[in-house]
Amino acid sequence: MEEITKVQRNYHGDIISFQTSAGRIISYRKAVLEASEGLLDGVDLRENEWGEYEIYSSDASKQGFDDYPTIF
Repeated sequence: MEEITKVQRNYHGDIISFQTSAGRIISYRKAVLEASEGLLDGVDLRENEWGEYEIYSSDASKQGFDDYPTIF
């Protein structure tokens, strides 16, 4: 099972894509889809107030991927 290893953020600081342990670069939405299908390890999904799912690191010591390196 793949894990998220790096992130890419836009100029607002929002995550727009992830790199997996297999080297794939996937969009935020694709990561949410794969996490919901159980294809990504080490992540949790939470529903926000608008009914959309957001992806979070399941490692309690890492707050929302802040400690992850950038892709580029």
